[in-house]
Amino acid sequence: MAVKPQSGKPTWLLFILSLQGQQPAVRMRVWRALKALGTGVLRDGVYVLPNRDEFLGALGAQSQEVIDSGGSAQILELEARDEAQEAEFRQLFDRTAEYEKLLHGIRSVSKGVAKKDPGKLSSTLTRLRRDYETVAMQDFFPGAAREQALDALESLSAAANPVLSPDEPHAIAGQLQRLDRARYQGRTWATRARPWADRLASAWLIKRFIDPQAKLVWLKSPKDCPKRAVGYDFDGAEFTHVGPKVTFEVLLASFSLETDPALQRIGAIIHYLDAGGVPVPEAIGLEAMLRGAKLSLDDDTLVNEAAKLFQFLYEDFSGSA
Repeated sequence: MAVKPQSGKPTWLLFILSLQGQQPAVRMRVWRALKALGTGVLRDGVYVLPNRDEFLGALGAQSQEVIDSGGSAQILELEARDEAQEAEFRQLFDRTAEYEKLLHGIRSVSKGVAKKDPGKLSSTLTRLRRDYETVAMQDFFPGAAREQALDALESLSAAANPVLSPDEPHAIAGQLQRLDRARYQGRTWATRARPWADRLASAWLIKRFIDPQAKLVWLKSPKDCPKRAVGYDFDGAEFTHVGPKVTFEVLLASFSLETDPALQRIGAIIHYLDAGGVPVPEAIGLEAMLRGAKLSLDDDTLVNEAAKLFQFLYEDFSGSA
């Protein structure tokens, strides 16, 4: 008995292509594009994907490339013949082996993590996150293996944080209060020097949405914080990690900004970069740009340049929200 989709449209896309003659360059381009999409291979020249709009558009582009090169290509929408064939199609997208390979790498790094070199640990953790995202993006029918890999990656991130950022604030328990922005105008805001993602994003948020006339101060040590300054993102600061929320998210909630969808999306990126958790597609690119900027810029210049990136993200997310 054929499997009926709930959406009302056929469940699967079938892509059939044939290229005439020797065209290795075209074959390689199309093969790489199909591989990046995560297509399942039924046999040479016959590929299958779940029937989703984004895949239909991507296959259409590959179909045109094949036709322009003198070949033939067809995109078909179809149902599995029965439950057995449905299971056979789904099996083509089983990413269990890839998650197992990733888990092996995570567990290997987790051994003796406290004694590892911070630079090597940081690059290894970035690579593992990128590897997880690559697999997860092509995991169209996620199951227990995906959750297991994510849990292991989050555990590794938590264990690595004291090594990578020994002065990062510890999360405190408590209920956030709604605050009046009028009480925080023209203030001095102080945080630890050499800011990273959470502090950079928080500085942009403060200047852009909370206190446009804010004066930002960088502290060599939290104990150097001026008495009348508003401290953020260090132990004992007025604004710091609370429960699962990083400082940027605490500021959003404290000043009633969390209902802005674009700020929510930026918050998800900062949470991932600062505390790990659910991967966000934009995080890897932003991390690379911030890391490059931090290598060559002083703190004041760094926060100004980072603010441009966050503003660009905000404008893009506001347009697509």
